[in-house]
Amino acid sequence: MARRLFWFLLLVTFSTASWAVQGWNVGFHRLQVSDPLDQQPMKAIAFYPTRASEQPLHLGNFILDVAYEGQTANGRFPLLVMSHGNYGTPLAHRDLIEALVRKGFVVVTLLHPGDNLHDHSRLGAMSNLYGRPLQVSETISAALLDPKVAAIADPRKVGVIGYSAGGETALILAGAQPRLERLIKYCQERPDDRDACSEKGQVRADRNDLVPMADPRIGALLLLAPLSLMYGVHELEDVQVPVLLYTGNDDKILDWKKNAGALARKLPQQADLRVLDGAGHFVFMSPCSEEEKEATPDLCTDTQGLDRQAIHRDLAASAAEFFDVSLGSATMQTSGR
Repeated sequence: MARRLFWFLLLVTFSTASWAVQGWNVGFHRLQVSDPLDQQPMKAIAFYPTRASEQPLHLGNFILDVAYEGQTANGRFPLLVMSHGNYGTPLAHRDLIEALVRKGFVVVTLLHPGDNLHDHSRLGAMSNLYGRPLQVSETISAALLDPKVAAIADPRKVGVIGYSAGGETALILAGAQPRLERLIKYCQERPDDRDACSEKGQVRADRNDLVPMADPRIGALLLLAPLSLMYGVHELEDVQVPVLLYTGNDDKILDWKKNAGALARKLPQQADLRVLDGAGHFVFMSPCSEEEKEATPDLCTDTQGLDRQAIHRDLAASAAEFFDVSLGSATMQTSGR
């Protein structure tokens, strides 16, 4: 009996070590989610650990190597949700998504209605500022009710990744309360900030029934070049979760000192702030192919000498370590899928 137990434990050790070194393949599953603002369908995808073989999948202009509806891995994995920036798409961060899945996370993405690369109808409106967090919460709920995702996602370990305006969204989910007057005052002082002050700091009141809603399931935040002008110390006092904060000191879109830098000083818990020397706003998007560099040079061109691929390798490793520590790592099973 003792010898059997020894060989079983040895096998488990080797199996676990092999998993840790090799990493997982990336599964792909579409979620059924409705926008809580108008009950129209939202586009949402769950990327999850699997051993199924990957094949190239074309999603618009992007190509991802995934196992489409592949069998889920056998375990319980932390659940991360990504909120993209204005005019954006979560697939602009596809390499981070894939890297985190390979390291043992379920990553769920959504395309924010009215604020994405195809539809700008809610930009600058209350329905966007307060609607985005509601959309993320609805996507989390849908993922945890989806039979495929619910089988492997740990509902006790939920984190949010927010890029640019998605950082503002993530902060609201963690308890921040935006003060609109702060943006107006900032724009009076900095009218040259065309990104934040295109409407002179005024938020269009298209939905007066909406309020900022926190989600108590959120346990940690990864913020990438976040928009955070509306928050002072008082507005952030309810954000009581760990925060890993990345920014670049050559950001021409958002003044990093007024956003990420100020945010790090004001949060009630000390954030892990990492300022990348020479990095701009778009360095946190996936490294570009030659075709992308030609089509969108503004999004793909970094400061000379800056290695976006190296930055993303470090970002993925640091993000995985941060969420493992803050949320707890995956719980593995030694048999089955």
